[in-house]
Amino acid sequence: MAYEQFSYLYDRLMEDMPYDDWLRFARECWDKFGTPRSVVDLGCGTGSIAVPLAQLGYEVVGIDLSEDMLSMASQKSESAQRSKPFPAGGSVMWLQQDMREWELGRTVDAVISFCDCLNYLLEEEDIERSFKQVYDGLAPGGVFVFDMHTQSQLQSYAESQPFFLNDDDVAYIWTCDFDPGRCEIEHELTFFVREGDAWAEGSDDAMTERYHRIEELHVQRAYSLDWVQERLRAAGFSETACYADFSFESPTDDTQRAFFVAVK
Repeated sequence: MAYEQFSYLYDRLMEDMPYDDWLRFARECWDKFGTPRSVVDLGCGTGSIAVPLAQLGYEVVGIDLSEDMLSMASQKSESAQRSKPFPAGGSVMWLQQDMREWELGRTVDAVISFCDCLNYLLEEEDIERSFKQVYDGLAPGGVFVFDMHTQSQLQSYAESQPFFLNDDDVAYIWTCDFDPGRCEIEHELTFFVREGDAWAEGSDDAMTERYHRIEELHVQRAYSLDWVQERLRAAGFSETACYADFSFESPTDDTQRAFFVAVK
């Protein structure tokens, strides 16, 4: 399963991701479309957005399919609480569920899904099921905010690959295979992670560092931005909008990350 081993490297490799921009954009959307009290973070990963939201006083539920990701998220929230307790109203809980089938038994005011999580849904019916679950899980007037990589971004990955990292503690080789017919990309990643203080004798009696090899395959699919909005409306959302790259500007052919806002 994707991320089972990769989750242990996730925060190390994602440390430069624009988490502050995702948080800012979500709060700006809520200022425009309705401020929530309760928030579901679909595809929450290791909690890098859910925990800061709890620290801001939101009641957050982080949902992810990966048990390993959720374990790291729980450790992160416990560490944050020890450092500085969440303010009144701020809380976070973690649930292992599929974003196509998630449910809480109650409605919430907002749902977010960032870092291109929905691109991992590879069939149109999976997107439709996820949208329907979000619609059912929102209270009237609730707001759904999410982002998706565009076709342009997937093509850019394919044209720019391979990618390499060679740090002291971890290295990787990342290659991509793009299927333009389905607008689907396979990311093949091979990691070499230094095994703590483990060393081995070399043939020349020199000491050689040991590295653990981890292989991952991640597949994403991009969808027409118009089609995504059509599916949101078909799910029942009364108002939808599409924006470009952490702004409230309209998308262009060069947009890398499209942001969608849908109101129930």
